[in-house]
Amino acid sequence: MATKGFFEEEYYKKFYKNYESQNPPAKMAFYRALVQSAVKDNPAPRILEAGCAFGKFLSSLDPGWQRYGFDISEFAVAAAFKIIPDVKLAVSSLPNIPFDGPFDVVVSFDVLEHVPDLEEAILAVRSKLSSSGYFIFVVPVYDGPTGPIIRALDKDTSHLHKESRAFWLDLVGRHFKVESWWGIYRFLFPGGYYFHRPTRLLRGFTPAIAVVARMS
Repeated sequence: MATKGFFEEEYYKKFYKNYESQNPPAKMAFYRALVQSAVKDNPAPRILEAGCAFGKFLSSLDPGWQRYGFDISEFAVAAAFKIIPDVKLAVSSLPNIPFDGPFDVVVSFDVLEHVPDLEEAILAVRSKLSSSGYFIFVVPVYDGPTGPIIRALDKDTSHLHKESRAFWLDLVGRHFKVESWWGIYRFLFPGGYYFHRPTRLLRGFTPAIAVVARMS
């Protein structure tokens, strides 16, 4: 099991040296659209990102939003402070959420697969949401025709949960109402081009999924 000190500068150099390429504007725009569909007419929603890394997503949001983020990596949070100094950031990890709720939205992109106790993490998220709040997350999935390929390509030793899409939908469905979910095709090609294509039609065959769930 990876410890807190594992997720520092060497981790990013080894596993995510192409971090910027893997988080292009189109990807951030898709994530932002999921959140905006949840907050609707709220002009200044209160949003928390669990596992904010370098703050790429939070920096893509309207500065008028009440933005919070935390990450297990001191290295990543220090870098995020330089990009988004007006955002409230902290070093912590699920289930130890360092900010008081309630939040309108909690998001977590490619983080839950690293968390040892998923039930505890989900309950922690739920405890910080408003009665009408949303939990939006993205995780890799290892079932379907792409499953063997994803397992072969996945070199990140901190991935504790290499599960199916049914596993994640059942997990979150025990604590929230799943409003929608998407499949995501994504791949970093040689040369730095990152392909990112969300789909509803082929969501049963993609290597990752995005789930939008609300308090029930």
